[in-house]
Amino acid sequence: MTTELAALIRAEIESSPDRRITFARFMERALYEPELGYYSQAADRPTDTGHFLTAPETHPIFGWTIARRIEAMWADLGRPRPFGLIEYGAGSGTLALSILEGLSRHGWTDLLAAVRYEPIESNPHRLADLRERFEKAGLAELLAVAGSRSNGPVPVTGVILANEFLDALPVHRVVVRDGHLLELFVAWREGFVEVQAEPSTPELARRLADDGIVPDQLAEGQLAEICLGLAAWLDDAASRLARGYVLAIDYGYEAAELYGPRRLAGTLLGYRGHRVQEDPFADVGLSDLTAHVDFTALRLLGERRGFRSVALTTQSEFLVAAGLESELRALQAPRATTAADYMRARSGIVRMLDPRHMGRFRVLTLARRVDNSPR
Repeated sequence: MTTELAALIRAEIESSPDRRITFARFMERALYEPELGYYSQAADRPTDTGHFLTAPETHPIFGWTIARRIEAMWADLGRPRPFGLIEYGAGSGTLALSILEGLSRHGWTDLLAAVRYEPIESNPHRLADLRERFEKAGLAELLAVAGSRSNGPVPVTGVILANEFLDALPVHRVVVRDGHLLELFVAWREGFVEVQAEPSTPELARRLADDGIVPDQLAEGQLAEICLGLAAWLDDAASRLARGYVLAIDYGYEAAELYGPRRLAGTLLGYRGHRVQEDPFADVGLSDLTAHVDFTALRLLGERRGFRSVALTTQSEFLVAAGLESELRALQAPRATTAADYMRARSGIVRMLDPRHMGRFRVLTLARRVDNSPR
């Protein structure tokens, strides 16, 4: 683990009144501590040589296909100019650049000229990489300077993207004992350990109740994760989007399945070097920590904030409906496309559609102040 980060977290634990912190607080520091947390370091994480690979890094055909859906949404919104494209967890801009390339490939120059892309990224190293890549691609003029008022950002008309972002929001961990909900806290005993105690907030039980889940329905000893940060994220999204759509793409399930008997150990996992780590305390600051997204909670919380749920599909269904096969056929046409390039695209598509891999991801489409549904 990162010795300095572990020492900082240990110091916080030992200075707290109960000598423990919530797992959500541990996860927050492990992932986002400035310069030391997993997502705050200089290394670029989602790469072939990194720790994990997301769909945009697999092949740009993912972004080209997303571009088709964005064009349909732009048309449904009346082709506004400017058109905001806001991306949470933008990283170094791989998805955004492939989307913009897709708009160009299809000749949607009016939309391309209307786009004002706003990356939301906590890592300054990644933001610097993104700006450099946009400049090299000749697209620097599309980067939006985030407008703000005294009480928050200036809302825009457009689309919000969150691709594999929500799974890395900090989660509380809970366990069921004798039909009673307890929380798993993090303490220090010659290393980080979990200890059980009464929940730190009644919001944990309320979230389950809103999902239609009560503790005595869960199995004895069942573990689960609850992301209270979804509400704050939706508040932020609502403050940025006056009118338009949200596309949230991630692995996760509706509550009945997420908290069902098939997931007695919960869904929390670590990743390092493309390998799964079941111990969340291994290599603190050097491994990713993720938990499956509760799409029931995301939908219900969104509806309370003025969003309308348009569709919840698998990534496989979403990409096929958006025109992935057409993108693959178009890739065959140019003489410049080599056999190796085509096979790379096919290989990437298989991974994106395979239900054992990315194909089982969920895609939730939310609308805000849009009367009609997207085509």
